[in-house]
Amino acid sequence: MSLAPRNPLRELEAVSERLNRVFGRDGFLPGNGKDDITTFDWAPSVDISETESEFQVKAELPDVKKEDVKVSIENGVLRIEGERKQEKEEKSKKWHRVERSYGSFLRTFTLPDNIDDAKVQAEFKDGVLNVRLPKSATAKPKSVQVKVS
Repeated sequence: MSLAPRNPLRELEAVSERLNRVFGRDGFLPGNGKDDITTFDWAPSVDISETESEFQVKAELPDVKKEDVKVSIENGVLRIEGERKQEKEEKSKKWHRVERSYGSFLRTFTLPDNIDDAKVQAEFKDGVLNVRLPKSATAKPKSVQVKVS
């Protein structure tokens, strides 16, 4: 029986792949009540901030074309989906490392009840998608003075 040398880096890579699958890095989503699962190739990084008047979602989408991105809101869920296409393979180019992910992506975010869906705006500029989600006027807190007698 021959012994194979132990490669700790290969073991770490296998553990990393398993953790990515478990914690949703691959973007697992349940199907339509069936047992099928849709997988996505990568997930863009997102920053979410809030001011008194709105929420703002910024997604990094380098090398993604505007026409390859779709933003929608349905049933209180913001959905950002699209695809980053890989460069065409060139015979004269020798690749040494490819670390960027390509393919389809999907990010979903459950929105609070105080969002005014009719006034949501999205802008795509310099590889950054900026979605502005204004709060509804009725949901803003009001200050009321109460006189104590």
